[in-house]
Amino acid sequence: MKTVKTIGIVIGVLSVSVLSINAVQQPNRVEEPNKTNVNSTISEKSVAETYRIKALPVPEKASFAGESAPLNDPDVYERLDRELLVNTYWQSNALLLMKRANKYFPVIEEILKEEGVPEDFKYLAVIESGLTQAVSPAGAVGFWQLMEGTGKEYGLEINDNVDERYNIEKSTRVASDYLKKAKERFGSWTLAAASYNAGQYGVDKQLGRQKVSGYYDLLLGEETGRYVFRILALKEIMNNPEKYGFDYQPDDLYQPVPVKKVKVDTVVKDFPDFAEKFGINYKTLKIHNPWLRDDHLKNASRKAYYISIPEEGYYPAVK
Repeated sequence: MKTVKTIGIVIGVLSVSVLSINAVQQPNRVEEPNKTNVNSTISEKSVAETYRIKALPVPEKASFAGESAPLNDPDVYERLDRELLVNTYWQSNALLLMKRANKYFPVIEEILKEEGVPEDFKYLAVIESGLTQAVSPAGAVGFWQLMEGTGKEYGLEINDNVDERYNIEKSTRVASDYLKKAKERFGSWTLAAASYNAGQYGVDKQLGRQKVSGYYDLLLGEETGRYVFRILALKEIMNNPEKYGFDYQPDDLYQPVPVKKVKVDTVVKDFPDFAEKFGINYKTLKIHNPWLRDDHLKNASRKAYYISIPEEGYYPAVK
């Protein structure tokens, strides 16, 4: 009996302890969800107050290569509005394009001027490749996305050793030749730009079929239908970055690296060794000469090539 009483006392003490612990812990279980809800509400309000997605004003005027876009046409207005929205709110991509443009536009602009092609065509290179040495699934290559057949037709060397579609200067001249011929055929730089995407035959066929004479009157497939509008939008945004919310300083942009041209008319057995002679590594050599497609140059014909070597002081010294 005494044992039973002792057991009863122990059980009672334990029960009181458990109830006390529960009583102490219970408020915490109630308060925690409330705390989370408060923070969640504050977080939601902060996002709404600090990040606003605004409609963009479509410019009153827009033109490409001196040819005006008819923004009084509701369809033209809406298509330009779409591209302005897409490219403005894809902020990381647009800012990268601006950074790269500072590095590469001077090279492209000079060649376009020499070739008699309007400067606005530099934006065609932007939408084609993002100013990178891109390779498309169809095999188009470089800043101007030239196909192998087109490159060879316009005199570029393309093989396993050398692919001049990756040469910015030479590919810009090829693109210029194509565009001048297209302008002569269509009488319009805007249609010439569209034909760069759809082909001259494709544009000509649609003009005849639809009985119209201008790009903005054509009903085209998705890609070509957006093509010129993407150019117009990027031209507008890149020329007015602050208007579209982009905030950067000149030092934030990628800077061009001056180079000297070294003539090579012999076999080069090893480009890493070749690069070392000029105080650079193989990686730097390839950055400035992406058209060199291998680590050596066969050059059995003893053709003269001009290899770009960056001026001293722009890259770390090779040890």
